[in-house]
Amino acid sequence: LSPCCIVGKDRIIFATKEDHETPSSAELVADDPDDPYEEQGLILPNGDINWNCPCLGGMASGPCGEQFKSAFSCFHYSTEEIKGSDCVDQFRAMQECMQKYPDLYPQEDENEEKEKSNKDLEATPMDASAAKEEKGSS
Repeated sequence: LSPCCIVGKDRIIFATKEDHETPSSAELVADDPDDPYEEQGLILPNGDINWNCPCLGGMASGPCGEQFKSAFSCFHYSTEEIKGSDCVDQFRAMQECMQKYPDLYPQEDENEEKEKSNKDLEATPMDASAAKEEKGSS
């Protein structure tokens, strides 16, 4: 493969016809079950949080990743009788961060309200005055 250009941290490579005709020399390696980055669920065998778990939907990265990790860790390791009741400050910081990025972290309440109002508009029958006008004009 011949490199073409370096753009920022990326290197653009073009493959030639010859590159594609040559058999691959890649070797497949068996998965290591002890690899903490493999998809092992949310909690790793040692009890740590698997921040790479797809179940987190990418929340551990992005502009509020650190706040999310702090709040989620606090909740996970909380020993309070009401689990997580000692994590209010961390969850507040996470929420405040998320509100700064509404396109990345849409608020469920806002979306549910918008969907509800759209459905209400679609399902609203004509009001009585509009119905009378239509009858009168025919």
